[in-house]
Amino acid sequence: MIEKIWFENHPFKYLLWPLLWPLSKLFGMISRSRRQSYQTGNKEAYRAPVPVIVVGNITAGGNGKTPVVIWLVEKLQSLGYTPGVVSRGYGAKAPSYPLLVDDLTSTSHCGDEPKLIYKRTKAPVAVDPVRAKAVQALLPLGVDIIITDDGLQHYALERDIEFAVVDGKRRFGNKQLIPLGPLREGLERLKEVDFIINNGGQAEENEAAMTLQPSLAVNLKTREQMPVSQLKQLVAMAGIGHPPRFFNTLKQLGAEPVHCQGFADHQDFQLSQLAELASRGKHLIMTEKDAVKCTECAEENWWYLPVSASFSQHDENRILERIKQTKEHYGSPSA
Repeated sequence: MIEKIWFENHPFKYLLWPLLWPLSKLFGMISRSRRQSYQTGNKEAYRAPVPVIVVGNITAGGNGKTPVVIWLVEKLQSLGYTPGVVSRGYGAKAPSYPLLVDDLTSTSHCGDEPKLIYKRTKAPVAVDPVRAKAVQALLPLGVDIIITDDGLQHYALERDIEFAVVDGKRRFGNKQLIPLGPLREGLERLKEVDFIINNGGQAEENEAAMTLQPSLAVNLKTREQMPVSQLKQLVAMAGIGHPPRFFNTLKQLGAEPVHCQGFADHQDFQLSQLAELASRGKHLIMTEKDAVKCTECAEENWWYLPVSASFSQHDENRILERIKQTKEHYGSPSA
């Protein structure tokens, strides 16, 4: 219901407004005060000896940050850099921190997004609620650029470049702060970031348009690849910030799901829950982020659909040029 109030102007907002409005004002006061404490030096922020790039957003929920992180890592790797990724590991609990992600790391310890980034890029990934400690864990591994998956509001870590990812369809909803609306910070915050990434919508003048390009469906168990349009009686599931985006992608690719089931972002799944879903058709398909949590229990009719971020050549050039210029202040990739 809360997202309907935020993004769909649901009439129920009139009932909740007297309760949510003062809480929203209080949230804004605390948020601004916390940021100012770092800006004025009353609280100390950690400055890494290598460039730090933050990929975040100003709204609650998933906007497509992780595909941007993966795109950045892969582009920087192709240029000869050694990027590392830090994350707070949302929804997970590690036995100890900082946690370096590897092939054997459980998503219950590191979170689904860090595991996905590691599997896709093989870049060093460190998880710690205190991101400065995650950065420090990566430095001995020879990384020369740090990318943080989320953390735009984590001002305890200084940064050189900021990306704000915007849901191109839903934008900023009712433009109110949490909990009255989806905003973590006011819209004026966007004037300070280096790049605004518009995911899947019509980019405005100061935004870089990003599209998510799907590839072939991949079988979780056999690694077979196949166009999703060839998967008949398909059941679709998505535990991401906005599941309808995934379902629409499937339909655009010619798939005809017999059932679509959305879940909360980062949700943990029970085997019985997935088995019941799969029984509604001949094939079960999910997002790649969901797949990293389901690989060990997968059946032979379970698939996932990888997607990759794509930018115009102009936007790609200006993003990478900005990163190169920033890196020059710290030293060359081989330094």
